Amino acid sequence: MITQETLTHLWLHLGWPLLRLLMYLAIGLLAALFIESLNWTRKLAIIARPLTRFGHLSPLTGASFSVCFFSGMAANTMLAEGYANRQLSRKELILANLFNSLPSNFLHLPTTFFIAAPIIKSAAFVYIGLTVGAAILRTLFVTLLGRMLLPTNNGEITATELPPPPEHPFRAALQNTMKRFKRRIRKIVGYTVPIYILFYALTEAGFFTAAERFMGQHLAWLSWLSPQALSILTFQMAAEFTAGLAAAGSLLASGSMRVEEIVLVLLIGNILSSPIRAIRHQYPYYAGIFKPVLAAELILFSQGFRALSIALIAFLYYFFVM
Repeated sequence: MITQETLTHLWLHLGWPLLRLLMYLAIGLLAALFIESLNWTRKLAIIARPLTRFGHLSPLTGASFSVCFFSGMAANTMLAEGYANRQLSRKELILANLFNSLPSNFLHLPTTFFIAAPIIKSAAFVYIGLTVGAAILRTLFVTLLGRMLLPTNNGEITATELPPPPEHPFRAALQNTMKRFKRRIRKIVGYTVPIYILFYALTEAGFFTAAERFMGQHLAWLSWLSPQALSILTFQMAAEFTAGLAAAGSLLASGSMRVEEIVLVLLIGNILSSPIRAIRHQYPYYAGIFKPVLAAELILFSQGFRALSIALIAFLYYFFVM
């Protein structure tokens, strides 16, 4: 028999989070479709124009980059719509998703900083500065890849993209938005709900906790780190980022570790812990915006590229500072 306690647990850990996710997805979809219907893509793309021009990236990619500073879901929805309408090739879709790494990083920067700064003090400025540096490096490298892989005229605006404005642009845009929204939201809900429920079941069964604990317990290849550093890694991977910060703050306050060591171990923990958390938290809504297989590919490319860039930054930091 289902008890009141069970129903409350299901609502708090499945019902409300899923409903909130669908609300955010719906808002992001509405915003993306409305922007596209008003033909504001070019105006938003101006912000990223120097980078997109160099990287042969389309105005839609530039607009998505600009929107991503405010909403990652809306930015991804714009890319998904563009890909579905054949405005983006599969190659550019992957590059555009990687290109949005920088604004996505800035989107979460205030939360990360205001959690880290009181705990690890000056180390927070160095750590966040290095992760932002890695995001900038990724963005610049993506533009270089785009210049090599995409056709030269890819960023040009064709006449078919600029239809004559209707008599009542806002009313026409709203009607077009709602028409397309009804069609798209059904597909999004159809993919998101079952995948989210599956991942909830895996979480309740302890799958992700066990995976993170397994990784945290098998760090023998990092024996060159001090025992204190390994303890931070274990907390960061077996629990969460805040737990790793708490351990780092305690060791820093007691003088057991230097700021440089704290920064390095947090960078390593970032590389090791992010992939599982990305699959756990990003995949359900990515699979709603994109198709499930494509969503998995985008997360794989994104996390692999992110890990490589942070690993490079960590290596340079170790070589020049430690």
